Order: sequence, then structure tokens, then C-alpha cells
Amino acid sequence: MPTRPEQLPLGLPGLDAMRREDFLEAPSNRVALAAIEAPGGLPQGKLILTGPAGAGKTHLARIWADANRAHGVDAGALAAELPALLASPERQAIVMDDAERVAGTDGEEALFHLHNRLQDARGALLLTARRPVRDWGLALPDLVSRLTATTHLALEPPDDALLAAVLVKLFSDRQIHVAPPLIGFLLNRMERSLAQARAVVAALDARALAQKRPVSRQLAAEILARGLDNDG
Repeated sequence: MPTRPEQLPLGLPGLDAMRREDFLEAPSNRVALAAIEAPGGLPQGKLILTGPAGAGKTHLARIWADANRAHGVDAGALAAELPALLASPERQAIVMDDAERVAGTDGEEALFHLHNRLQDARGALLLTARRPVRDWGLALPDLVSRLTATTHLALEPPDDALLAAVLVKLFSDRQIHVAPPLIGFLLNRMERSLAQARAVVAALDARALAQKRPVSRQLAAEILARGLDNDG
């Protein structure tokens, strides 16, 4: 098997994997994609994308952040970063992944103040979360009311067509050619998420390189039978 460039570690896709041209539009994400690319900006300057892990929320957030030169904030570090954010008038666009992590922490009050500052400055705030705000467990009523009033757009789990296209692209990115029957075999047996698609392809690539075997249906069956967490 010809040598190929070393791949990035599983679960840490490179920045190039999150570009607009890498995003595959489908019925499950079309409305959310249109919202982040709307010429008039986010509805009322704020938006919350919700959906299961691997539905594409982070990719959409990265697309919006790149297009708007947004500053990314870790939900767990928001309280510590807040003074710098409030003192930086140039930071008018903020994106935060897994925003529900602020629940039950001092991040709640920090998000409340950040939200208000961006609204007053006509800035923009994009949050992602697995669940709608009502299910985050927030304790600060004023934050609950403001976020509940924010437009929520839910991404659904990917359908077969999108998963198949993602698998083909992931294999192609690693310079691996696979036959269509292998794609169908994986679709019928893997967890139905984009995150699982990335994990399966990475595991197959690693095992094929380690054992100097082609990526095949037999190798895929071995990977899935053992479980990805146990593969090494």
C-alpha cells in the first residue's frame, strides 16, 4: 500500500475540514445553513443551533465564525474571559459551542452580560447546544428569558444520502478509494451520525495502515464488531 501523509488524531479534524466547501447540504441542515448565511445576518442578531452530536452544529458555527470574523469562546471559560470581551469593542461577533455547559456555573451571569452587550452594540451571538434552552437547567431567570426568545434551529440526524456522501468524502480526503457496496455496508451497521462516520473512517484507515491491508468490507466488519472504543 502506498504511503500517505500522516492523519490528524481522531476527533481533532483540521481547520480545512471545517471550511464552507467541506459542508454537505442536506434536508437535515438546509434551514440552519440558510440562516447563518443570510445576507441580513442572524435573526435579531442571535441564533441557537441545536441537535445531537455529529449533526453538523460545530461545522456550521465554524462557517459562520469564518465569514464574520467571530471570536470563539469556550463555555467553561466564559466567566474568566468576560472582562476582556466587554472591553473589546472590536469583538462584535461571538460564537460558543456547547453553550449548555454554562448551566449551574458563573458562566450563566457572564452569558447574560455578554448577550446584553452584543444586543446593545448590534453585534451577533451564535450558540450551539444539544438541547433547547428550556432543557439546559439554567438558574438565572433573566438569562432564560433572553435565550428562550432567541431563534432556535434544530438540526436533525443525517439521512442516508448525506451519510453516504460524507463517508465517500472522508475516504477521499484520506486518498482511499472504496467501492459503493462498502458504503452501503457501513450505513446499515454504524451509528447514524456525522461524528460516527468520521470515527469509522479514521479507524479503518488506521487499521489498514497498521496491518498493511486494504480498506474492505471484511476490515469494516472487524472494526464494527470490536467497537471503535476498543480499536487500536
